[in-house]
Amino acid sequence: MLKAKHLEKGNTIGVVSPASPSENHSEIDRAKEYLENLGYKVVIGKNVNKTKGFTAASEQDRADDINEMFERDDIDAVFVTQGGYGSAQIIDKLDFELIRRKPKIFTGFSDITSLHLAMQKFSGLVTFYSPGMARFNEEELSEYTKESFFRTLGVPEPAGEIKKTSPKKWLTSIHGGVCEAPVVGGCLTLICASLGTPYEIDCKDKILFFEDVDAEPWIMDNALSHLRNAGKLRDAAGFMIGHCENCVPYDYKPGFVCDTTLEDVLTYYLKPLKKPALYGLPMGHGEHLATLPLGVMCRLDADHKTFTVLEAGVI
Repeated sequence: MLKAKHLEKGNTIGVVSPASPSENHSEIDRAKEYLENLGYKVVIGKNVNKTKGFTAASEQDRADDINEMFERDDIDAVFVTQGGYGSAQIIDKLDFELIRRKPKIFTGFSDITSLHLAMQKFSGLVTFYSPGMARFNEEELSEYTKESFFRTLGVPEPAGEIKKTSPKKWLTSIHGGVCEAPVVGGCLTLICASLGTPYEIDCKDKILFFEDVDAEPWIMDNALSHLRNAGKLRDAAGFMIGHCENCVPYDYKPGFVCDTTLEDVLTYYLKPLKKPALYGLPMGHGEHLATLPLGVMCRLDADHKTFTVLEAGVI
C-alpha cells in the first residue's frame, strides 16, 4: 500500500466536497478558522458547497476538485467537507494514476466509503476513515476524536490500540479469537453498494470493518445477507463492527413489527463463521470517532476485546 507523508503544522490542507453540500456553508468557514488556528493552511476547492440536486456540485466539478488537489504540489492533504450522498457518482472521473503518482492524506467517512474503496483498489493508497470538515470546531470535535485524528495522521508510527471513550463503555465479543490482517471497509450501506462494480470490496483474508447510521435492524440484516451471499463474510479473517448510531427500529414507522435488535442480527450472521468479531468501538457516526487508516495491518483480539493498529498509515 502507498502511504502519504504525515501531516504537520504549516502543511496545506485542500478541501473538497465529493458528496452532499454542507447544511450550513458557515461550517466550512468555521473549520477553516479552527485548522488555521492550529497552525495549518487551508485551501477551499473551487466547487465546494455548490448545489446540484442532492450533491454539492456536478459530478465533473466534484471530481475536478479532487484531481486538482492531488495534482497541486502546494497541497499536502485532502479533507472532505462531509459525506451524505453522491461520492460513488464521481469514481469514473477520478485520475487514479495521478493519485498513485502523488499520494496524499485523504480523509472522510460515511458516504466517502465509496472513494476509500476505489482509491485503495485503483491507486493502492492508504486512506483514513475519519471526520469531515463539518466537525472541526470547538463545539463538535471531541477531545477523543481530535487526539486520535492528529496522532494517526501526524505521527509516522502505528496508532496502537483504539480505546473505548470510557472504562464504563461495553464492548460485545460476538465470537472469540484473534487475527492479524489488513483492515478494509467503512459504512455498511456503501460497502454493499460496491458489490458488482469495478471497485467492489476485497475482504479476502482481511479484517472487515463496518458501521452505519439510522439503519433499522432489518436493513442491517439485509445488508449482511447481501455480503454473505456475495461471499464477503466467508472471505474475511475477522470483523470489527464500530458504533452504529441509531440503528434501532424507527419509533414512528417500523419496517415491520419485531423485537430483533442489531446485536441479534450481528450474532446471527457472524457467530456461525467462528471468526473473531468485536462490536462497539467508537468508529462511526456517534459523538466520538477514532481515525482508522484503511489498508494497514491490525490485530483484532475478540477474546480480550481489543483492536490495535499495528502499522503506521503515514510516512
